[in-house]
Order: sequence, then structure tokens, then C-alpha cells
Amino acid sequence: MPEYAELLKGYRRFREETYPRQRARFDQTAVEGQHPKLMIIGCSDSRVDPAVIFDVDPGDIFVVRNVAALVPPYETSPGYHGVSAAVEFAVQILEVRQIVVMGHGRCGGCKAALSQSFETKPHGEGAFIANWIELLGEAREPVARKHGTTGRKAELAMEFAAIRQSLKNLRTFPWLAEKEAAGQIKLRGAHFSISEGILYSLDEETGEFLPED
Repeated sequence: MPEYAELLKGYRRFREETYPRQRARFDQTAVEGQHPKLMIIGCSDSRVDPAVIFDVDPGDIFVVRNVAALVPPYETSPGYHGVSAAVEFAVQILEVRQIVVMGHGRCGGCKAALSQSFETKPHGEGAFIANWIELLGEAREPVARKHGTTGRKAELAMEFAAIRQSLKNLRTFPWLAEKEAAGQIKLRGAHFSISEGILYSLDEETGEFLPED
């Protein structure tokens, strides 16, 4: 488990090896700003870093990560709408052409949503998590009815359902839905299997997640 001192060793390797190799890219983006054409909404899980999985260069993808890779539905009530702000910035300011909602295997947030294990916990012991994953309440019900609330089969179904729910919620943003209808932006769902190291992409016509080559 790396502590800060270990992170600094990695930073020094970055300065000695990676930064010189990517210097032109960093210089370009420093002057011209970022112009990514793809946004990834991923989970905060330490095992599923999109930049590592997709092996991209600095400036290639705009990323927002949170517990279970969730997108709340569009709303304008007072509050702190961090994911909505990121989506707005990516779509309206950066004008990304694609948004990928990427869930993953063994997702603790999805497992907690399915089991409702934090439902009665106080703040500091799980209440913030419980409040957040309430976003999966609608998606949870059919999974729980069909597969129960424990076991890997049920958890995988919940992970897939969470991705579909976030895609559904993205389409409640009016200006995003307009762009999608006009063919100006594409929404995609993906699931990364940690145990296999394989990415599965959602076929929205069939509703199935299919492995990429």
C-alpha cells in the first residue's frame, strides 16, 4: 500500500521518464488548453483508472469518477451538483463527441445498493454512501426480484443495471438529449472486468454487454 513517500518516488520516475517523453504533449495542451473528444464517467475504485485501461495520452479524455460511476438525473434545485457540472462542462464547453459510462466488476457501490447494507448507518459510517446509491433504487428492484441480493450473479446484474441507469439519466439532460438526437454526441456503456482484464461494451439494441477484442 503506497504512502506519500512512495508516491513521490513514482512522481520522480514520471519526471525522469514519462514527462520528457510526453513533453511536447504537455506543452501543447498548456498553451492550447484541453480539447478531448471523449468523456468517461467511471468509478472511484482504485483498480479501474480509465487512463490506464485505455492507455491514452494527457488531454485525450475528460474524466469524472465517483462511487459506482453514477449520473444523477437532470435537476436544477439548489445544491452541489458535481457530476452535472462535469457533464455540462464536457458537453457544452468542451463539446465532447462521446460519453462512456464505465462500470466495473466487483463494484462495492453496486453491491451496497443491492444489499442495502448502509441503509440505516449514521453519517461517517455509511449514510453518505447510502444517500448516493439511492440513485440505483429503481434499477435495483428488478435485479433483486430476479437474482436476489447476494452472490456474484446478482452483483454482476446490478453492475450492468447501474450503467444502464446512468445512461438513462444522462438522457434527461435536455441539451444533451438534443445533441444525441442530432447525431452530435454518442452515449456508450462499458463494463471492465477486473478479474479478466476485459472490457465489455453495451449493445443498446440487444441490451447485452459484449467483450471487446
